[in-house]
Amino acid sequence: MALCCTLSLMCRRLRQLLSTQCALLSSLPGRDCSLLAEKRVEKWKKRNAGEGCSLPGSSWEERLADAATPLWRLPYQEQLQVKYENQRKVLQTLTSRLQELGVDVQKPGELCCPLRPVVPSPITNGYRNKSTFSVNQGPDGNPKTVGLYVGTGRARNIVCVRADHVKNVPPKHKQVAQEALATQKALLKEFFTSGPGAGCALTSLYFQESTMTRCSHEQSPFQLLYGEPHIFEDLLGLKFRISPDAFFQVNTSGAETLYQAVGELSQADRDTVLLDVCCGTGTIGLSLARRVSKVIGIEIVEKAIEDARWNAAFNGISNCEFHSGKAEAVLPQLLCSWEDTRPLVAVVNPSRAGIHYRVVRAIRNCKAIRRLLYICCKPEGEATRNFLELCCPPDPGKKLVGEPFAPVLAIPFDLFPHTVHCELVLLFSR
Repeated sequence: MALCCTLSLMCRRLRQLLSTQCALLSSLPGRDCSLLAEKRVEKWKKRNAGEGCSLPGSSWEERLADAATPLWRLPYQEQLQVKYENQRKVLQTLTSRLQELGVDVQKPGELCCPLRPVVPSPITNGYRNKSTFSVNQGPDGNPKTVGLYVGTGRARNIVCVRADHVKNVPPKHKQVAQEALATQKALLKEFFTSGPGAGCALTSLYFQESTMTRCSHEQSPFQLLYGEPHIFEDLLGLKFRISPDAFFQVNTSGAETLYQAVGELSQADRDTVLLDVCCGTGTIGLSLARRVSKVIGIEIVEKAIEDARWNAAFNGISNCEFHSGKAEAVLPQLLCSWEDTRPLVAVVNPSRAGIHYRVVRAIRNCKAIRRLLYICCKPEGEATRNFLELCCPPDPGKKLVGEPFAPVLAIPFDLFPHTVHCELVLLFSR
């Protein structure tokens, strides 16, 4: 896997801040997990509840690791069990909510659909292909500490701590973060091309001035200081171009496992049209393009759409079209006049905020869509509302007149070892 890094410079007041952005199934027990595993999970929850989740006597580096990767102290198999139990609770909540709406689900006490064990990440340490660091005052008062923030604005106790103990950050990224980075563009370029930072093997070096810790290219343009204007990743035999502002999964090998499963679950064939909502740089659609008749991608980030179109052309894929704009504006127009007789399968991969109600309504009311794959990085959040809107009985008042979907299968994929997060793939059909 290629090392992909981007560097951006941000200014806050008079201080300049630097930021470096530099299907095997688990053998874990299913619903009937062992008592020992349950006790370990509960012990972890108690230990990590609230703000004081770090162990007594922990170093600042360990406190940072507890905040950024709260499961790092657990053996990996126990991490997977914690995540399995979290996803099970999500489905239990969804089952109860569906029952309240009068939806016929499985027997009381069971889940609305089978939940498979968490698919483990092929790589558990140093898997991030992009890392973000800041330069600010550290716990020892050093104003040029390079690392990640610990603390809260409300408590006014934020400090910048080195990422030595953060297991998902690659060693080369940590090495760069431990050096004193120059704050001038020329020195910054020299540092990464011929200085101590050369070991990171940057392919692109960007500079961004901002009054915020994070902002878009439109808000504050990225300035290329060195290298190629894009970074590249190889995924499932394809090469993908990625702009600094475009979304791409941080765990490349884990994403390959996820997308392979999506292809199998979609049951798409040469007669299928694949609708890829929130498509980013086109990774899902392009990885499945050669097995389907056509791919239609929708994405709000214009730069990502430019990448997707370039990726299709570079990889010799001609059966894809990509639309730039908000999904709630593009998708209803696309589907309201849909007359194609080919099977239509939808894949939705939104941010943590889920998809807009108008997107749900457009999918729900399109008779051609019989199969839907929802990839969710935070199923306990707004995505639950999406699930209920997809599965509830017809509601003319909300203009949900189409036949309801039903959850068929849930599979969690661990793309973020040592954290509490994973990607949950929910298969719906009707």
